Amino acid sequence: MTQSHPGISKAVIPAAGLGTRFLPATKATPKEMLPVVDKPAIQYVVEEAVSAGLSDVLMVTGRNKRPLEDHFDRNYELESALGRKGDAERLARVQESSDLATMHYVRQGDPKGLGHAVLCAAPHVGDQPFAVLLGDDLIDPRDPLLSRMIEIQAQYGGSVIALMEVDPAQIHLYGSAAVEPTPEGDVVRVTGLVEKPDAADAPSNYAIIGRYVLDPAVFDILRKTEPGRGGEIQLTDALQHLAETYESAADTAGKAGGPVHGVVFKGRRYDTGDRGDYLRAIVRLACEREDLGPEFRTWLRSYVTEEMQAP
Repeated sequence: MTQSHPGISKAVIPAAGLGTRFLPATKATPKEMLPVVDKPAIQYVVEEAVSAGLSDVLMVTGRNKRPLEDHFDRNYELESALGRKGDAERLARVQESSDLATMHYVRQGDPKGLGHAVLCAAPHVGDQPFAVLLGDDLIDPRDPLLSRMIEIQAQYGGSVIALMEVDPAQIHLYGSAAVEPTPEGDVVRVTGLVEKPDAADAPSNYAIIGRYVLDPAVFDILRKTEPGRGGEIQLTDALQHLAETYESAADTAGKAGGPVHGVVFKGRRYDTGDRGDYLRAIVRLACEREDLGPEFRTWLRSYVTEEMQAP
């Protein structure tokens, strides 16, 4: 039988990266605090976890990440000033982030990779399954990916990863999964994983995107995982170990950790880890805002028309 656990309640958000692709903006400001329209990217991620029912959030941080803690804390001076002005709308927006979830923080002393960051969460998570959300991927709230992954984990046990089909020429930017179909159209069983393979070596064009629901057995594997690609402890390598442990869908007897499944995501995803995609994410989200969209779309049409007509 596949090992089963009670419902998932904890989310882990690794946020210790240096943000080198956004230098010099991230020299003194955490990349997770860069605004996407008028909210920092990290708030969208916490909101997604809460929407999926995960109100206990652990953020794995590093040096110079104190603004993350401040953002999700109360700011009494600012709240008092807004209250005296009678600015109820902005006051509510300021208080929203501090009321979202029960927030916890742990430092990743050395930047040893995503696998090491996840391992830092072990004392907080304990022996229950948990979700991992990467801050570079924003998932549109109209496409409840994480909720679906939690549902699949409850059904099959083990671990669940989010997959998206990408152009084969882009697979070297992602982890790639070898998969087998299941009776459910959006669910596959993962039989192998490779971190950022060359296109010729990729087992498929199914790319791992930044959402995971993990069995706690992954912690024991991570403790034994040697540094892999880039000299870092890769979460992909630990999941590969779990995937190859289960040679068939029925091969679960006496094995802790469960199989690995993937949910194939075809919804709206905003990549804020790349400068170009970050700008496109802002434009797309601004266009869809009721308070900003109509005027912004009018300006954008005019701007694009002018650019197309320019010599």
